Amino acid sequence: MCQVSRYINLFTDFGFKKIFGDPDNTDLLKSLLNDILGFAGERKIEKIIFKNGELLPEAPEERKAIIDLMCEDEKGHQFIVELQKVSQEHFQSRALYYTSFPIQQQGIKGGWNFELTPIYFIGLLNFEIDRFKNRPEYLHHGKIIDIYTKEIMYDKFNMIYLEIPKLKKTKEELSNHLEWWIYIFQNLHMMSDIPQELNADVIKDTFKRAEFANMPKSEQENYHKNLKVYRDLVNSLDFAYKEGKQERSIEIAKKSLEKGLDMDTVAMITGLSIEEIEALR
Repeated sequence: MCQVSRYINLFTDFGFKKIFGDPDNTDLLKSLLNDILGFAGERKIEKIIFKNGELLPEAPEERKAIIDLMCEDEKGHQFIVELQKVSQEHFQSRALYYTSFPIQQQGIKGGWNFELTPIYFIGLLNFEIDRFKNRPEYLHHGKIIDIYTKEIMYDKFNMIYLEIPKLKKTKEELSNHLEWWIYIFQNLHMMSDIPQELNADVIKDTFKRAEFANMPKSEQENYHKNLKVYRDLVNSLDFAYKEGKQERSIEIAKKSLEKGLDMDTVAMITGLSIEEIEALR
């Protein structure tokens, strides 16, 4: 077992729950959520209570949902916090599916008058959503609105996405507390010490909790297993992307050759080598 980094990777399931999933220490999760909610003018959370992350439907044959973190605040507002490590098809539909469970669970049998407490789905994404790729904003907060007037029709249903890779700033360029959290997600496992700017900040505790050498041996072993799963997942995605890109280049090359373009031009367009293009001919 070989640990190179001083601090663990927050994009692993182990790392994420080690920092944000401790029922006895909710200050870090509360700080992150308040920074996210603050952008939309939502009220500040004072207290967090963790709930079971396994959501079961009424009928046992229906699919269940297992989410990363589920909690509620002192007013009973419910939060689903999901870390999405790699891009996934139909992610937004899955997020909507997850939020259906706490809605159903509020259906108290008897004299329930259908009043719901607010529900927030918060997706911490290690990728950019396709429909937002041309927009500079890294935080997106959706409610049910009137598509004509743009006025909020219902404010108790909230879908929030934080596109972590979209922030491309150095430490010196960070402009708010949420950006510090994003920076920590991106860089913690590559850092060697605590930035001076965080010496009096709650985020500082992240470094203490994330230091690999301070963990019991059993946790170190669990982290290494989890880190391998994460790396395999990322590598598989990278390979699939490269394979798809290669197939697309070959398809373009074939069509270009059919139209009579010379091999040098085809090579320039596709990035394929002359030898690869000759093989296609």
